[in-house]
Amino acid sequence: MSPSSRSGAPAPSRTPALRRRGVLVLATVTSALAAFGSTTQAWLSVTLPQSAVQTPSIEVPGSDAATAVTAFALVGLAAALAASIAGRIARWIIAVILTVAGVGIALSSLAVATDPMTAAEPAIGEALGVTSQDGASVTATAMPWLAAVAGLMLLLCAVWLLIAGSGWRTARRYENRQEPSPSRNAPAKADTNADEIDNWDSLSRGEDPTG
Repeated sequence: MSPSSRSGAPAPSRTPALRRRGVLVLATVTSALAAFGSTTQAWLSVTLPQSAVQTPSIEVPGSDAATAVTAFALVGLAAALAASIAGRIARWIIAVILTVAGVGIALSSLAVATDPMTAAEPAIGEALGVTSQDGASVTATAMPWLAAVAGLMLLLCAVWLLIAGSGWRTARRYENRQEPSPSRNAPAKADTNADEIDNWDSLSRGEDPTG
């Protein structure tokens, strides 16, 4: 039999993992980092006409194919870190920021994944020196899809924050300290002062106050 059962006191309840602040912050940070990390990898593989350039194939990273994804990922990361110390009103603001970041990442990534040729136009124009795409072929890697999933995860984290955050307590740096009531101490101080005055009067009359 446990000590709590013997004493009759109920065992302390544990907060479910999905309602813990640390779990939510970790999931949000992971989603933002996944989106940001994907932009450092190749999103597009471009094959150029061999007669036009010396290097017939180039790879376009996500930071060039969808610059908005990098910015939204950094915003989501900052919001995730802020959620760890945010109060009730701030959590609503952070949830809105995460929603905007998640939707922005998802839409930008899907635009590249579904229309890779348009996203690769700047890279093709720089390589060929012309804006014509004749003879060039573009294929998207798995990275845009990974970023889109990460964006949807940020959107889910925003909803998760509003649901789980309703039970969080805002940390208080300072606590109210109980100070002794002056009304209780006043009579004691008055009695002490009266005794001291009586002792001085006795000494002035040549009497022993200790007697």
